[in-house]
Amino acid sequence: MTHQNESQSSSQAQALTPPFPVVSLYGIPVSRMNMKETVSYLKHVIDSRTPHQVITANPIMLMEALNNPDYHNMMSKADLIVPDGAGVVWAANHVGQPVQERVAGFDLVQELMRAGEVKRWKVYLVGATTEVIEAAAAKLQRDFPTIRIVGVRNGYFGSDEDAQVIADIRVQDPDILLVGRSAASQEPWIAQHKAELGVPVVIGVGGSFDVLSGKLKRAPKLFQKLRLEWFYRLLQEPWRYKRMLLLPKFALKVMRDRDKVLKSK
Repeated sequence: MTHQNESQSSSQAQALTPPFPVVSLYGIPVSRMNMKETVSYLKHVIDSRTPHQVITANPIMLMEALNNPDYHNMMSKADLIVPDGAGVVWAANHVGQPVQERVAGFDLVQELMRAGEVKRWKVYLVGATTEVIEAAAAKLQRDFPTIRIVGVRNGYFGSDEDAQVIADIRVQDPDILLVGRSAASQEPWIAQHKAELGVPVVIGVGGSFDVLSGKLKRAPKLFQKLRLEWFYRLLQEPWRYKRMLLLPKFALKVMRDRDKVLKSK
């Protein structure tokens, strides 16, 4: 790389840090951009080739951050946190700094694929079982034919295999890396390896691969409109009830801490 190119890349990186409005919920900076602005921002990130961690935040993650200093530190340092969960949207509104709209992770992936068709972006998928991840990749390829799916890897690997997984991702040099692993390891894994991966946009997509593969159905529009998407998922996966109990706890905490939410953890 020439000195001129290095300077140009450096200038682009500085310009991207972060020029968007946020609301700080317990010290976690949540973007107030709408979907269109978010996609536009991430297009610039890909052009800059600057590694970015994108977190699709929900109340369960914010509760984990409140109870786990390491998780809080990881989230607070993420490059972009979008308000995925309806509870996060509600919390921002409740404290008087509303976001423009919910930016659901599943929809964000769809919009990025649509935007990437023009430039034939390369996409790599990591997570879920081999059957699910391959079906999800096939679905994305059918829906967005000019997107290049350059690799898939199931999410069942330990730290002893990290180097091998990262090496393969680096060889393929994707523009976007979608990671769908367990709630406890997904974001920390991305944060730990973001620099090594060198991928412009790395997004933790949670259970999106299950929906893309057809293993689960996404909530109907009515459930989404009523902000009951979490309830529809609970109907499909009743074993999640313990995690879902954190939703009312989060709401009660925000109401009780209204004057403190914006100040700090």
